[in-house]
Amino acid sequence: MELSWLNTFITVEREKSFRKAADVLFVSQPTVTVHIKSIEKELGVSLFERNNRFVKLTEEGRRFLGHAQRVLAVHQEGMEDMHSFTQGYRQKLSLAISPSIADTIMPTVLKGYLKRNPEVEINVDIRESVEIEEAVRNEEVDIGFSLLPSHNNDVICYELYEDEIVFCVPHDGYDDESAPLNYPETFLQQHYLFTHNYPGVWDSLHQKIKSTFPQTKSMKVSQVHITKRFIASGLGVSFLPKSAVRRELLEGRILEVPFPEISLPNVHTFALTKYNHTLENDFIDFVSNHQFK
Repeated sequence: MELSWLNTFITVEREKSFRKAADVLFVSQPTVTVHIKSIEKELGVSLFERNNRFVKLTEEGRRFLGHAQRVLAVHQEGMEDMHSFTQGYRQKLSLAISPSIADTIMPTVLKGYLKRNPEVEINVDIRESVEIEEAVRNEEVDIGFSLLPSHNNDVICYELYEDEIVFCVPHDGYDDESAPLNYPETFLQQHYLFTHNYPGVWDSLHQKIKSTFPQTKSMKVSQVHITKRFIASGLGVSFLPKSAVRRELLEGRILEVPFPEISLPNVHTFALTKYNHTLENDFIDFVSNHQFK
């Protein structure tokens, strides 16, 4: 049984039409018919019920569909693996990374790691921290880099680093010598406070701010990199990990203002993995040795 027949069968089932399947596959409709009849002859069953409007699977067709999909999936996996092998890759590593980590430390980390380990093929999946633990547990990825720790015994959790939270405001246009004194209350009165851009800290932090400064107007912004753009444009202020705004602070696009009125929490970054294997451990060790501050 040829793989092209299986692909045609799956396409007909998806499109519910021999004609539409032919268009998708860039073949003639008689070719589609020949492929389906060839499978039916080899199996000794009918795969589709046909009428003038559409086709649908017979009971035998429904049973065979899963087998056909698995065969094509294994074939595709084999082709991809051999393609990687011929390109010089000998190992694969799949990562799930939270957006804020991907936007800060990970580009530099990946560049350095791949330079030292060109034989490793890395796939990156950007996911929210709340989704990463489950992805690791289900073996969808080898390592997850999350802002939340794992609470599951099936997952090994390493704390990579601890970071301080700082109060970030738009640049006021002054240099350090001529700038007026900056008071947190003034910024909170004149700007929106962007909240919930970083998991694990905002519920309690927001409550403290509202209790101390009741007139604060807040706006939920779910992504750190969007929060930074909003602050730089003068739309609002926020509390962010210092490592996440290091470049913006150095370039003067965002200012850090002391906030003594509230004891600000620290935040943490974690590596999650299910297996204590060499490839995973080597990559986590490489990330751990990165200069985060």
